[in-house]
Amino acid sequence: MKILLDECVPWPMHRVLIDYECTTAQKRGWDALQNGALIALAETEFDVFITCDQNIRYQQNLQDRQIAIIELSTNDLRRIVASGELILASIQSLTRGAYLRLEVP
Repeated sequence: MKILLDECVPWPMHRVLIDYECTTAQKRGWDALQNGALIALAETEFDVFITCDQNIRYQQNLQDRQIAIIELSTNDLRRIVASGELILASIQSLTRGAYLRLEVP
């Protein structure tokens, strides 16, 4: 499974995603793209898009997307790492095109 991290997600989060192929929008040279264009491009190559953008579901039409989207409630790395098992379980339960807002304790 291929995962793309949005620019608002701290890169060290990839350590939580050890079983997956993971990269960032910046590493792909996509950091200048707005969310709509970024998601459209990402869904051609990735299975999951992870963001901390709390407004993405209001700013973008997420209907009929081919990529699963996880919106994390925080970009605090300590909280993300501490919730690694929850995040991994959420990724494993996703279906293509699903949207999940994940409350990170």
